[in-house]
Amino acid sequence: MSHPHPELKAAPPLPEGGLRVTALGGLGEIGRNMTVFEHAGKLLIVDCGVLFPEENQPGVDVILPDFTSIRDRLDDIVAIVLTHGHEDHIGGVPYLLRERSDIPVVGSKLTLAFLEAKLKEHGIRPPTVRVREGDRRGFGPFDCEFVAVNHSIPDGLAVALRTRAGMVLHTGDFKMDQFPLDDRITDLRAFARLGEEGVDLFLTDSTNAEVPGFTTSERELNPAIEQVLRTAPRRVIVSSFASHVHRIQQVLDAAHQHGRKVAFVGRSMVRNMGIARDLGYLKVPSGLVVNAKELEKLPDHRITLVCTGSQGEPMAALSRMANRDHAIRIGKGDTVLLASSLIPGNENAIYRVINGLTRWGANVVHKGNAKVHVSGHASAGELVYCYNIVRPRNVMPVHGEFRHLRANADLAIRTGVDPDRVVIAEDGVVVDLVDGRASIVGKVPAGNVYVDGMEVGGATEASLKDRVTLAQEGVITVVALVDADTGALAEPPDFLARGFVHDESTFEPVIPVIEKTLATAAQEGVGDAHQLEQLIARAVGNWAFRTHRRRPLIIPVVIDA
Repeated sequence: MSHPHPELKAAPPLPEGGLRVTALGGLGEIGRNMTVFEHAGKLLIVDCGVLFPEENQPGVDVILPDFTSIRDRLDDIVAIVLTHGHEDHIGGVPYLLRERSDIPVVGSKLTLAFLEAKLKEHGIRPPTVRVREGDRRGFGPFDCEFVAVNHSIPDGLAVALRTRAGMVLHTGDFKMDQFPLDDRITDLRAFARLGEEGVDLFLTDSTNAEVPGFTTSERELNPAIEQVLRTAPRRVIVSSFASHVHRIQQVLDAAHQHGRKVAFVGRSMVRNMGIARDLGYLKVPSGLVVNAKELEKLPDHRITLVCTGSQGEPMAALSRMANRDHAIRIGKGDTVLLASSLIPGNENAIYRVINGLTRWGANVVHKGNAKVHVSGHASAGELVYCYNIVRPRNVMPVHGEFRHLRANADLAIRTGVDPDRVVIAEDGVVVDLVDGRASIVGKVPAGNVYVDGMEVGGATEASLKDRVTLAQEGVITVVALVDADTGALAEPPDFLARGFVHDESTFEPVIPVIEKTLATAAQEGVGDAHQLEQLIARAVGNWAFRTHRRRPLIIPVVIDA
């Protein structure tokens, strides 16, 4: 099993006739999925998503893949192929199209509809190519065949890329629910047919590779969802991803059955469900969905609200309800149904919301206490089936944190794939398929690109570190008036502190430290204000750590007197 090596160098030029695969996101994290395929001088991109920030990334809205390695080759991109409409696969597309707006975007009907609604906000209109399962389309030297896969959003596709270097089968996100709500199952017959033809490189979804057995069918949630809507004494507030059409369909059906009306809350939820309804993916019984005005006239036991915020996102509707910062006031007798997963890294935020809602008297039904969520991803049993059906020559696990990739690699090996042909890569690691063998050849830059408000890439690891320092350690501004001739303090320095525990006398002991620093600087002939500021910052920083065990951000200001 070939692992990425930290000492990897920049990748050499691609051998003629070879195929290069570079993931710029989605390997080592769950989110911002993006894979670049290079062949015969052209690039094809599969997915371009965003990653949601964690608690140690304050002020960041989303995280993008790093486009550095393809920036000087934007004109070589023949298409962006989207496997499905989740944010972690389409959210980064507007940012890539900002750099070249006429790249053709390829996807299924629902995926393109979700994307186009998003692009409208950015004012971008790229050429789009609508495809469905069974279609084969050529984009430059890449021949793409699309295969139906079942996932937690309708219209998911796997993509088979045929090139002169061999065939790659990329599953996208998938599971093998045999009784999906839309009766559109993962097309294992197509997987088998492609396997017969010969799959040289198999990129498989690793999210649930550590989970034994099979992912439960979506239909098995019906009893739990139905029970909530049948027995809840007052309002029911359901929180879900704004794109989880199947889950929301089950809620609508159960609400209808028990004489409740439904209102959608939150911009993305209203927008996406409107799109899904218009395109026929969401079947809404007539008169079931009402607007806020009509809702006010209804008694509580006939109300169901469907909103976003199932991941504890601070700005989403549910978190704001928990914080009493929303028009909808949660109260005693309300039932909140969290019909979603706990994405790794979001657990604390979600429990914070559950605690907040419970405190206002709500009964919170979630994955931990009821069967109200199943995953959208194949478990180990399903992955093993796929390996045995496809019998790939080389395997590259995708879509997961490192532990998921490793578990998926182990499954491939257990089904008989040669361990030397199982490649565990991380973001930026370059894998070449040459003469039928896949191997790691180098790496390209693939850091986090932070979107902060309107600013893309302005926030860096260093500035986030400053933000964390400001939050945890506070900030001290030191204003020193320095006599230009003697280099000594003209008067005692001023200290302004925020978030640092202090009173009037806290900073008295540091004045001699500053005086000593300035005296030494004068002896050595250092008189430049900028250099003096750095010396003062270091001296005050050391003092703060020695005496207070804190590392505040120090902002020194030296003024010539």
